[in-house]
Amino acid sequence: MNHLSALDCAVFILYFIIVSAYGYYVYRSKKKKKTDTKDYFLAEGSLTWWAIGASIIASNISAEHFIGMSGSGFAMGLAIASYEWMAAATLIIVAVFFLPIYLKNKIYTMPQFLSNRYNNTVSTLMAVFWLLVYVFVNLTSIFFLGAIAIETITGIPFNICIIFLAVFSAIITLGGMKVIGYTDVIQVFVLVIGGLITCYMALQLVSQKLNVDGVLGALPLLKSEASDHFHMIFSKGDKFYNELPGVAVLVGGLWINNLNYWGCNQYIVQRALGADLKTGRSGLIFAAFLKLLIPLIVVIPGIAAFVLYQRGYFHTEMLDAAGTLKPDHAYPVLMNLLPVGIKGLAFAALTAAIVASLAGKSNSIATIFTLDIYKKYINPSATETRMVAVGRWSVVVASLIAIVVAPALRSFDQVYQFIQEYVGFISPGVFAIFLLGFFWKKTTSRAALCAALLTIPLSIFFKFLPSISQGLIGDIPFLHRMSWVFVTIIIVMVCITLTDPKSKNNPQGLEIDKSMFAVTPGFMVASVIILGIMAALYTVFW
Repeated sequence: MNHLSALDCAVFILYFIIVSAYGYYVYRSKKKKKTDTKDYFLAEGSLTWWAIGASIIASNISAEHFIGMSGSGFAMGLAIASYEWMAAATLIIVAVFFLPIYLKNKIYTMPQFLSNRYNNTVSTLMAVFWLLVYVFVNLTSIFFLGAIAIETITGIPFNICIIFLAVFSAIITLGGMKVIGYTDVIQVFVLVIGGLITCYMALQLVSQKLNVDGVLGALPLLKSEASDHFHMIFSKGDKFYNELPGVAVLVGGLWINNLNYWGCNQYIVQRALGADLKTGRSGLIFAAFLKLLIPLIVVIPGIAAFVLYQRGYFHTEMLDAAGTLKPDHAYPVLMNLLPVGIKGLAFAALTAAIVASLAGKSNSIATIFTLDIYKKYINPSATETRMVAVGRWSVVVASLIAIVVAPALRSFDQVYQFIQEYVGFISPGVFAIFLLGFFWKKTTSRAALCAALLTIPLSIFFKFLPSISQGLIGDIPFLHRMSWVFVTIIIVMVCITLTDPKSKNNPQGLEIDKSMFAVTPGFMVASVIILGIMAALYTVFW
């Protein structure tokens, strides 16, 4: 039944009050006499390692996971978990190699790094790219999926759901990064506990409907009923090979996708930029541990929904108005089958994920627009107070744009894959610019500018190459396209740099000290544990 009971509403309202009240408490208790930009955008020096790790995951996990990834679990199975498990390994690399460079060079935004390392032209161009992607892909998809989920669960109209999400996230966002960081701790606790309970109840439902002995009996049943949903690596010719092309998830384009997302992405890295190196690294390794849990929370329920659907349950609920099967309906449908009270907690978990991610992305939009567009080009003499006000208004404007665009996503079956593919249009170029900027002192501004200008046209070219070749070349998986674009751009950047006289003594090259990359024994042990768990998972579910 598509509504919340009185008890469900009470549980959700309690969550809403706790998060809002705690956010207000953090805002008031940590408020300075004068609000400055570093405090508002970065919460400089005030986030602990557990707040950093929790905030990173809260910003990352959203409706695109609960709804989109669960839908992909319904459609293709456990293979979609590669995005999460490979991200855990990526966070280790970011903590060891990327974070020290940012902190040593006092970097607060990604465009600021590009400005310092290259020039303002490269910085501004990439700032515009990031703002477009954050608003039209990330923010839009979260509003859409979040509103769809709430509408499916509660029966409240789509437009009202979007307005509710915008208002709730604004309450958190407008308090700045400190409020976001500390309220995210509550959000992560709620989404993990609520998500695990939903997973448990989904398996319990399978055991009841299919007459097996409890949750422990449901897991083997899922594997036997949907054996094709328990493979991490697809073979060529498989139905979903284009989405996850074989070993490319281990050695190919997924690395480009992940390293760009976790290492060169404002709303992820931003959490650690206000901390010292040890605290930042501890936060990132904590986030890596949390990433290992996410498939259990979102993918397994999607597979459970698939098995139940195959056995004839909730056929109508999985179809849209036109009678088309919609995998993204899987998680909301399961939530509607939860017991009273538990449904309210699961709904709070889903809302926590949506709101935390909206808040994180909105804050990053505000940071980039205010520091890298407004301060540089519109009002260079703006005061600290004025910039904070502009940052808050930019959140409002970005949210309004995303709300207007969001309904256009109704045409996609798996919105999670839409997000990955279209963010991937700029990922190869961004990562190439950052990688060579970090580790090759000779890399020139001219090379970086060419890379920035080439990344979208090259991505479009490879996407439509099969059509251009009139069938001589088959469909190219988007992870392969990302690899091709990345390699092409690296070659172009190297050639341009080697022919540029400025490369011989580049004053903008970074000084890299190998001691920057040394890690503590505790960090090393945690990393080995994470990689060991990943190796075991891929071995068992290859």
